[in-house]
Amino acid sequence: MGGTVCKEEVNEEKKRSVGREDSLTSADRIRRFTVKQFGYNVLSLARRGLKEVPDELWELLELEKLNLSLNSLKVLPPQLALLSNLVVLNLWGNQVLSLANNQLSSLPACLSNLTRLRKLNLSHNHIAHIPGCVYNMKTLVFLHLAYNRLENLAENIQALVELKILIVEGNSLHSLPKALCFLTRLELLNLDFNDIKDVPQEMHQLSRLEKLACHPLDKGLHIVHNPLLKPVKEVLEGGLTALFNYLRAV
Repeated sequence: MGGTVCKEEVNEEKKRSVGREDSLTSADRIRRFTVKQFGYNVLSLARRGLKEVPDELWELLELEKLNLSLNSLKVLPPQLALLSNLVVLNLWGNQVLSLANNQLSSLPACLSNLTRLRKLNLSHNHIAHIPGCVYNMKTLVFLHLAYNRLENLAENIQALVELKILIVEGNSLHSLPKALCFLTRLELLNLDFNDIKDVPQEMHQLSRLEKLACHPLDKGLHIVHNPLLKPVKEVLEGGLTALFNYLRAV
């Protein structure tokens, strides 16, 4: 008898739960997956097999950290700019791209409205040129562009004066712009596994790069895994200090 009562109570609770679920708006259903982490409103939709971003997401204006990594996104809608409180956006492991003037881009221009964004992860995508809107995200301290299709860094990179971490390993960079050397707050610059043969003389201005780094997580300059030419290759055998002294003297 007690077992019967218990079953009936469970069934009744299930009915009530279904009723509550049906009463939720689509936005509320997504909002239930948000959590508070270190004072931030965080939502992870990673590994969901998403081919497009659900429209209801644009109602969650309170979001500050959004993880859309490891999905199958090919286009980001301009509505993403509505999430003006974002400080972290992770798009790692997608195929985010759009066509403009027959050149691959990755983000709609209106995303330059994300003026609070501090961390942007676009690694492992099909990006051939850093999207113009990124240069307007002037509060970025972390920019991850590893394993894309970059062949150059535009002079506009100097606009990101707050950058502390820039990761562009695993691309097809042939040279480095002088403008990169104006990012004097850089503490980690990962240029490994590109096609870089020389460095700008002004690189010695990056004084917060304290060492020649090897481990991917180490701060410092990652550059040895490139086809560097003489004399840079030989000078680097003495470490980063030796390189900076050489560049100052050139």
